[in-house]
Amino acid sequence: MNVDDAIRSRRTHKVYRPEPVPRNVLDELFDLARWAPNHHLTNPWRFRVIGPRALQALKDAEPESAAKLDRAPTLVACSVTQTGSDRQNLEDVCAGACAVYIVMLAAHARGIATYWRTPEVLRSAAGRSAAGIEDGELVLGLLHLGHADREWEAPERMPARDVVEYLD
Repeated sequence: MNVDDAIRSRRTHKVYRPEPVPRNVLDELFDLARWAPNHHLTNPWRFRVIGPRALQALKDAEPESAAKLDRAPTLVACSVTQTGSDRQNLEDVCAGACAVYIVMLAAHARGIATYWRTPEVLRSAAGRSAAGIEDGELVLGLLHLGHADREWEAPERMPARDVVEYLD
């Protein structure tokens, strides 16, 4: 799959088949994430694969949204380290977001569906603790991965001309 096709055909999936993504495939995805653009090579991204105990702790931290945590068979908490420098922190958030998107595109190229969520539970102390997110890290979200149970249509996108301006 070429990059253009991967970008245009990747979809957010909210319903998955039950089989988890194998660890060796996850390792391939995380290895590719290392190639995200990263000013000063700080490598700020952190990926934590949520196992059964961590999943239960997340559900216990926010029981009202526990059902959403069961959507995908593989969950990954994504965060970035923060340095204390506003400029570097912003650059690291951007680098981390690129790393997450690399995981998503690489997963898609392998037939694995994804959904990037920013659930409230990862903003709570109990949720952060359940996901192993340390002080000094900013949560980027929770990545759901698995094999989709159906195909989704592409949503309408605004034309590029609506968001691009060429300056002389």
